[in-house]
Amino acid sequence: MYKIAIAGASTLLGKELKEVLSESPLATANFILLDDEQGQGQLDQVGDEVTFIQAFEPDSFDKADFTFFCGSELLTRHYWQNALRAGSMVLDLSGALEGEAGVLVRAAWLGGGAGPADLLTQAVIPAHPAALALGLLLGRIGQAAPVRSAAATLLAPASEFGRGAMDELHQQTVNLLSFQGMPRAIYDAQAAYNLLCGMGENSQINLQKLEERVRRDYAVLGGGRWPALALQAIAAPTFHGHAFSISVELERPVAISTIEEALSGDHVDLVLEDTDSPSNLAATGQNDVLVRLRPVAEGRNPSQATRFWLWAASDNLRLSAQNAVDCALDLRRLRPQGLVQ
Repeated sequence: MYKIAIAGASTLLGKELKEVLSESPLATANFILLDDEQGQGQLDQVGDEVTFIQAFEPDSFDKADFTFFCGSELLTRHYWQNALRAGSMVLDLSGALEGEAGVLVRAAWLGGGAGPADLLTQAVIPAHPAALALGLLLGRIGQAAPVRSAAATLLAPASEFGRGAMDELHQQTVNLLSFQGMPRAIYDAQAAYNLLCGMGENSQINLQKLEERVRRDYAVLGGGRWPALALQAIAAPTFHGHAFSISVELERPVAISTIEEALSGDHVDLVLEDTDSPSNLAATGQNDVLVRLRPVAEGRNPSQATRFWLWAASDNLRLSAQNAVDCALDLRRLRPQGLVQ
């Protein structure tokens, strides 16, 4: 029986994590839900256990085996050392601890990262879900044939930036349809019915920071095995789900069936029908990355190509939560079992 603390339990990512935990081997754990003033006092549930979201106290992490940080970077930095001192293993979904000594970026599906976790590991950062999706696809293509170049455009939804961004996108949409002024506290720009590669001067959203984290996590997970990646993040007027437009150029012509076979496997759903396009809506609630492959026809042999387009989609919150739980399951081997006689 484990004790699990969830810091930032009322956030979008916190709610998704609770659902994934309820479906995992950790569902029988004792849970303590923690958050700042905004979420305190709310009645919540993990699996069959009903509990309240509590305030942070000096003993909040006492006897916790795992602590998941799902809130802001500021919240993680403020409390993660408290969890460590209580003997808890820290899983930082906010990415605030990147660069800290003894903190590893991990993706249980890919087996990558800066070495396996051991007793000296301070905390684990489950890799950003966009880096996880890109690593799955480009890593498998690279196993089929050497990749000369790879570039991707990431279409990021409002949920990537938290509940405040979702609320503002919703209100902008409503106000535009009724010819009223738009709130701009989060985006400092019109996000509704619009695609943005940059925000206003007072925006709370930083697309460049998102790009940098995805690139860092991708590089760490790949460990030099995956092709170099050029990446651009675009703020999309959608609420949930990542979408990716990916261009890949190979060193030599390869049969299309070979690339399709390489992509197929666990956690990737290859869509072959012309009428069934991957989309952020289709990916909602799924642990798989949906992908459609389209070769760029070249030369006399239409069954082979050196260049391919991939259109992919994934549930950003679901992948992040699932990866975090899988990382925790992997870390169980470092927890004491039974009593020392």
